[in-house]
Amino acid sequence: MRYFFGLFLLFFFSFVSAQYATEMLVALDGSGDYQSIQAAIDASKSFPDQHITIHVKAGVYEEKVKIHSWNTNLSLRGESPETTIIRWGDHFDKIKRGRNSTFHTATVLVQANNVQLEGLTIENTAGPVGQAIALAVEADQVTVVNCRLLGHQDTLYAAGANARQHYEQCYIEGTTDFIFGPATALFSNCTIHSKSNSYITAASTPPGRAFGFVFLHCQLTAAPQVKEVHLGRPWRSHAKTAFLYCEMGAHILPQGWDNWSRPANEQTAYYAEYSNTGPGAQTAQRVAWAHQLKRRQARQYQPNAVLAPFTLPPMPH
Repeated sequence: MRYFFGLFLLFFFSFVSAQYATEMLVALDGSGDYQSIQAAIDASKSFPDQHITIHVKAGVYEEKVKIHSWNTNLSLRGESPETTIIRWGDHFDKIKRGRNSTFHTATVLVQANNVQLEGLTIENTAGPVGQAIALAVEADQVTVVNCRLLGHQDTLYAAGANARQHYEQCYIEGTTDFIFGPATALFSNCTIHSKSNSYITAASTPPGRAFGFVFLHCQLTAAPQVKEVHLGRPWRSHAKTAFLYCEMGAHILPQGWDNWSRPANEQTAYYAEYSNTGPGAQTAQRVAWAHQLKRRQARQYQPNAVLAPFTLPPMPH
């Protein structure tokens, strides 16, 4: 009898532990399950078998948000980017954590794989004071849809040497290097808005990667006073960035690209363009070391190819 009772308890507690909320609601006015986004994330089951969706009602959420590495298979879904806003104001000099302070400034930090962000504004409110990240994604298979990413320098950190990320129908603004990092990241149908004369991208693609940052069908716009913007410069020597079928405003400089004052980068970085339009898309004066793709080469930049799983190199013996 004691044996069967023990089996019953084992089954009962196993059943109870397997139950968890897959839908949560965050509302500032207390009408939801939680009043802060972080509280809902912290209450989510780690490594869940079922997808968890956290719905965020309209409001301005003044908080730093971290989606931990164990919060996989999770969606954070706002009502709309105009009404559901997450903001904080950390920046390099405020954090004061040494030479790597930049990476501690993110308003939202994603460290879990298989995460979706949708219908949100994510803003770093520090202003033009140096490095200040709005969104940092340090994970694989992360999708960001219909979001506004607002900041100045270093707005979006797309990270993870083996990470694939997709930014779709997003508005991303900034001043200097405001899209940077080592991830393989696809930007499709996004608006990329420059707020000062500077650089859009600063990729640090690891050697051997087929793709770095890929922009498909995006619009490159600028504030009225902005007249001189580079498409990118290599944060690390093997940076890869490509713009295809994009509309480029007159703020894009004729030379297009910069070598970060390191001529050796011209031999290792890979910058490519294909079938772009607009006054900034003219390639006659592009730097000689940039690549103007042929149709056959451009076909390689299909979304399913850019976001395909990596073939990792063999481990050394």
